[in-house]
Amino acid sequence: MRHRKSFMQRIDDYLAVRRQAGFALKAEGAQLRHFARFAQQIGHRGPLTTQLAVRWASSSVGGRRLTAARRIEVLRPFAKYCRQFDPETEIPPRALFGAAHRRLVPHVFSDDEIIELMARCDGLYPPHGLRGASCAAIFGLMASSGLRTAEATALTRSDVDLDSRLLHIRCGKLGKSRWVPIHPTTADILRRYARKRDRDPLTLNSEAFFVFDFGRPASTHSVNYAFHILCDTLKWRPRGDHPRLRLRDLRHSFVCHRLQEWYAHGLDVDRSILALSTYLGHAKVTDTYWYETATPELLAIAAQRFVSCRRGTS
Repeated sequence: MRHRKSFMQRIDDYLAVRRQAGFALKAEGAQLRHFARFAQQIGHRGPLTTQLAVRWASSSVGGRRLTAARRIEVLRPFAKYCRQFDPETEIPPRALFGAAHRRLVPHVFSDDEIIELMARCDGLYPPHGLRGASCAAIFGLMASSGLRTAEATALTRSDVDLDSRLLHIRCGKLGKSRWVPIHPTTADILRRYARKRDRDPLTLNSEAFFVFDFGRPASTHSVNYAFHILCDTLKWRPRGDHPRLRLRDLRHSFVCHRLQEWYAHGLDVDRSILALSTYLGHAKVTDTYWYETATPELLAIAAQRFVSCRRGTS
């Protein structure tokens, strides 16, 4: 009888093949390994089946259909790969839980909320340590420049030119790099942070720009953890469609505020949005256009523009 590889072994093989083709698959890899652990925990034996896929997809915390649909979407290409080696493999239908992609309304932080969030960083443990100062600087940078969390935490000292007020983003999404200009006030805050950071001798040998206590570079996990602690302390609740506040909403807030500002000042948003898309590191300008309907306020503006266009006054 031919030996059947475990799901974890098959997943390792699958990810290796896809990554050789240039796909990063970080989130997908984590999801697939979660699937393998789930199958092992429930004692599943045999090939991947639709029944197993449904059971795993439905087991997410909260049981949201969108989450389940996205799990099926991750599982389908892996199932197709497995079928090459095990003909008994079943490929779960795409629409088992409906559409896997739906743009959810983000929580748009107000200026007062961002200021409060940064101020509360002083209360992070250890008192007066670098953790609080680093988180405050990262939150402020994301809110004022729209950086992704991973882009901010990956910054090195050589990536940050405060005299020219430029950041070199080397590890953007899909491996793309770009230069990001920052506002003079943002540069001043980062300069003050850097002076405080360098007063700690344990940070001097670190190449990372944002450093926690004992010279440890800030990570996306540690910054996200601190963010959720602060939001729980403040008892904030999300105003968007997501069940929980997310650190990436600082990036979304930057874009929404920028568009609202442009509309308020009568700027031609259609002419400026390509520059904004490049600034944000979006792969497609359509990803940036989505923000025009991301909040009720922007949706109302878009609707008014549509009406004006129909009347020939746009």
